[in-house]
Amino acid sequence: MKKDDEQNEPLFSRRGAMVWLGTTSAIWLMAGTRSPAQAASDTPQSLCLVRPEQTEGPYFVDERLHRTDIRSDPTNGKITPGTQLALTFHISRVRAGDCHPLPDAQVDVWHCDAMGVYSDVRDREFNTVGQKFLRGYQLTDSQGTARFMTIYPGWYPQRTVHIHFKIRTAPMARKRYEFTSQLYFPDELTDRVHTALPYSSKGRRRVKNHHDFIFRDGGDQLMLEPTATNDGYAATFPIGLRLP
Repeated sequence: MKKDDEQNEPLFSRRGAMVWLGTTSAIWLMAGTRSPAQAASDTPQSLCLVRPEQTEGPYFVDERLHRTDIRSDPTNGKITPGTQLALTFHISRVRAGDCHPLPDAQVDVWHCDAMGVYSDVRDREFNTVGQKFLRGYQLTDSQGTARFMTIYPGWYPQRTVHIHFKIRTAPMARKRYEFTSQLYFPDELTDRVHTALPYSSKGRRRVKNHHDFIFRDGGDQLMLEPTATNDGYAATFPIGLRLP
């Protein structure tokens, strides 16, 4: 469900966020390629941005798969092929202009594989019921951090490249809170990643960010800025939630 405009306003200015992103990128470039853990740790946890919610979409399945590495299918142990992506969330609670880490929140991540296929769903183009690749959840630690190992997503018709995520407060919370949205990638980076196998075997994608009907509803506030690592890419996404 969409929140009102005030709910979606960033705690920090968009210009300030871009300055921070540019500074951080420069630090990563000067340091050269990093391990995923090193690259993720460079993001200051004090930066807290309230982001817009977006649609859950048709492919969410509450698998209850508590794991960091979501590349494998636990039904057969097969690893989903693709360029490695280390994804870190820093989740905070926003209250009266202050930002504090949110521990024990459940963060679910799900997205398509390099061929644009989701697991455990029946679609017009595929039937993967029973498979569970590229799905899983983590609980945030005392610093509000949740980490995932996955792959750079592929594409499918009508949509730009994206990752779905859902944040839920712990069941023991007095009022359970749920936030659902999507993450996006710079078009230039996606085009570069998709020139390699297995992505290239699907051909050139049809929709880029600003042609995507869901991206146009706040997607520029949901952008990842991946940096190169020895094994692929790493990206950190800070987000602030106005919990009731």
